[in-house]
Amino acid sequence: MGVTTVQQMADRVAELMEQRLKVGGTGLAAKLKRGGRRLPRKVRREAEYLAGVSELALHPKVQMMLDDARIAQAYDICIRHLNPIGARDRLIGGLLGVTGSIAFALLVVGGGLIAVLVWRGFL
Repeated sequence: MGVTTVQQMADRVAELMEQRLKVGGTGLAAKLKRGGRRLPRKVRREAEYLAGVSELALHPKVQMMLDDARIAQAYDICIRHLNPIGARDRLIGGLLGVTGSIAFALLVVGGGLIAVLVWRGFL
């Protein structure tokens, strides 16, 4: 994996952090310092690894010793968490949440009504 590839991965994660978390800074390391606590522990650890590797990849001798599979795994974990959910999925999730709340409320009210009718002797 080349220097530009690792740097592009780090830049993409930094860009997504800026979009999703509204975190400012010039690079991935700066954005992690300012808003890393908003990320889950696993994602934060992988993003910190990616930031460190992007700095190490600038040195030719060290670059040959980097684990490409581990870098790709860290990038995938960060991207999977930071990619925005589509508007359609958000809408469907919201509608299902409201529908579930209404159904639960109707179930509780109906159960309470039946309990009162049984208690009063009408059923």
